[in-house]
Amino acid sequence: MGTFEKLLEKFLAKPKDFTYDELKRLLKKLGYSESNKGKTSGSRVAFVDYETKDIIRVHKPHPGNILKEYVIKEVIKALQEQGKI
Repeated sequence: MGTFEKLLEKFLAKPKDFTYDELKRLLKKLGYSESNKGKTSGSRVAFVDYETKDIIRVHKPHPGNILKEYVIKEVIKALQEQGKI
């Protein structure tokens, strides 16, 4: 099992310690690019798949780097609806 598969397996298990950096790596492998609207975007970030025009919007965690459980669930749901996982 490769690095991506391990990361995806960990993500789907909805761990309490999944980081924003891990999410960025995972979504990049699935064809998404991080897109924030400059310095005024605050904690809202969009991940865009420019081929399919799919967008996943999340709130960047702060002050830490650990994602909230509801964010993981929303991303899993979006990826399933878009047929990515």
